[in-house]
Amino acid sequence: MDPIRNLCIKAYVKADELARGQTMAEYALILAAVAVVVYAAYQTMGTTIKSVLTSVDSQL
Repeated sequence: MDPIRNLCIKAYVKADELARGQTMAEYALILAAVAVVVYAAYQTMGTTIKSVLTSVDSQL
């Protein structure tokens, strides 16, 4: 195989691996942001949610 072609293939594979890692990091950041939003919503509406669930439970 041509050495230049071999070098190009290796560079492409390496760039593809780096892109996958970057995508995984972006997904992790999005997941962390969603977790923060859910936690904040729970903290602000926790008692309201609990009273609604208690009401539903008593009606069942």
